[in-house]
Amino acid sequence: MARERSGRTARHLVLVARLRHLREGAGLSVPQAATQLGWHPSTLRRLEQAQTSLDVGQVSALLDLYGAGAAETDDIMGRLNAANMPGWWHPWRDAMAPWLMDLMSVESAASVVRTWHPALVPLLLRTPAYAMAVDEVMFPERDAAERQRRADFLVERQQRLHEQQTRLWAVLPVTALRCRVGDDEVMREQLRVLQQTSERGDVTMQLHAEYAPPHPLTGVPALSLYRVEIREIADHVVREGGLPGTAEVWDSPHPVQTYQGMLDVSCVMAIRPARTREVLQDEYDRKWA
Repeated sequence: MARERSGRTARHLVLVARLRHLREGAGLSVPQAATQLGWHPSTLRRLEQAQTSLDVGQVSALLDLYGAGAAETDDIMGRLNAANMPGWWHPWRDAMAPWLMDLMSVESAASVVRTWHPALVPLLLRTPAYAMAVDEVMFPERDAAERQRRADFLVERQQRLHEQQTRLWAVLPVTALRCRVGDDEVMREQLRVLQQTSERGDVTMQLHAEYAPPHPLTGVPALSLYRVEIREIADHVVREGGLPGTAEVWDSPHPVQTYQGMLDVSCVMAIRPARTREVLQDEYDRKWA
């Protein structure tokens, strides 16, 4: 039975990757394996893409077909219950776009999240008030309760990333700090929080000066790159910038490596992290002192 829609988990992704590798090691294609089991090929494809929960009977049949050893069979079967458990974000389904539900499995396992925004403070560095003010402009159809719900979910994401010791590395133009979002208090609070955040050991923040030359991310929409140190889970890159609430998500090597290279060069060209606190203070004094 398929699980209630809540997105995949890291444990689920690891197990389906192991099953896929076993199939490939047995020299079977998806149609060949499905035919031998009397399944429709789409059933196996959905299982390998983590689109359904892992049924005990199905997984046992696959392991038998693939000739898995006793130790590996016991290990995989012993992990099924945990893999079928919903992620911590399950209760927040109403606050997420479909693409984000699937990405949360990767975020929950990420060792590093690198992010860029051309015009605003990146999402994972926003205060709740700033995030709600952005939502009010970008999604005017949402009511106050929905905006608050999304802001509460953002706070939960930020806390979880901190607890799992994920390093956040953000780069943005200094002009993004001046984009008017909400009232004076919203802007003051956001700058104060950025100053505090810049001193944390798990956060690296870099700024591009106002009159700096173009860099590889110039003109590129909001971007996030998730680095995962679990062999079975690929790094992911997410690019927003289409219709509000939509994003393109890639996990294949070429786009991930391309955007990683762009981020690398952009960070080399940005103001060094040691000066971020000073630049943020200058911005605060320029407007609010």
